[in-house]
Amino acid sequence: MTSLSSASMLGTRTALVTTVLTGRHVLGWPCLSPRSQWRLVHCCRSLGRQAPTPEVTSSETNAKGNVDKTYTGQQRDVILHLLNTASESQLDCVKELQGKKAASIVQYREENGLFQDLNTLHQVPQFQSTLIHKVCTSILNYSAKADGNVMAKFLKPDIPLCKLRGANSIVSIVFGLKKLAWVHIDCTMTVKEWQQQECFHFMKGKHLPELYLEDISLVVTQIPQADFYILERPAVSNQNSSLFPVLLHLRTVEAMLYCLLNPRLLEKQQHCVFSMNRNTVGKHFEIMVGESRTSGVDIVQRLIQAAIAAPKPRVNFSPELIHQYRHQLQARGQNRNEEMCDALLQAVTFYELVSF
Repeated sequence: MTSLSSASMLGTRTALVTTVLTGRHVLGWPCLSPRSQWRLVHCCRSLGRQAPTPEVTSSETNAKGNVDKTYTGQQRDVILHLLNTASESQLDCVKELQGKKAASIVQYREENGLFQDLNTLHQVPQFQSTLIHKVCTSILNYSAKADGNVMAKFLKPDIPLCKLRGANSIVSIVFGLKKLAWVHIDCTMTVKEWQQQECFHFMKGKHLPELYLEDISLVVTQIPQADFYILERPAVSNQNSSLFPVLLHLRTVEAMLYCLLNPRLLEKQQHCVFSMNRNTVGKHFEIMVGESRTSGVDIVQRLIQAAIAAPKPRVNFSPELIHQYRHQLQARGQNRNEEMCDALLQAVTFYELVSF
């Protein structure tokens, strides 16, 4: 009884499959032997699996072949230029390339070379036809707004990119548990001043605001005037309760710097103090390991060495600063001056993202 019931159910399912695939009803089904019914079921199932395959494959092939034809030559040049020249942090500014997609583009370039045409995007893992068209459109929209109307997405609060491009100089500031470092750099990528200050009241006792104000006010009096001040945004997670004292400390320092460096905010109704995510710098210099950023001391040492030997260095230093810091920065040990190195890397990231 059970076997007859099962065969009857299989017959119903097979009839439905055959009806869908052929558009005809199955005649004489009850007259077939159980073995013949089983063979028909097997054929229908195979047919049901194989029927859609040619249509999907054809569609995908057409989509792949038409990516380049979808855009004009000028549009293709714009898209390919960005895909082949932008760093991971620059790609991350494009809406449809944020996150792992930007990293996939950079990884493909490193392993296979530059993109020769838009169809090559199909070779990037996880890049399907629909996503590729979205990416290309997003790049064109981003480039169309790059005349100054687009907001700088790598800084908070938002600011038009055209205003950032008009900056003659900036001060990049990074603070840790015991130190506050800053670098003053102009639009020619010349370091004008580079210092750090020990803050003795940091992380002492109960986070008394008057002690924080005393230390930070003293530092602010030494920071030179600039068009913009860029602070490193703390990267400590608020989900870990054991790190709450550290997060409270960093947020307190950040808030006081916003107030002390921007005294005429209400009068001018315009910010001159902004925060940049620490991982934005890490992605720009490719010093990320997973979700964490590694030390940038080695990179800064190479920047200093290039300023001495290279004809067109990435960053320019005065002879005094080169003499002072050439042998002072250490990649290992307790006196690595991490805050100073991070401040410089943040300043370079700012100018290179703005010029991009």
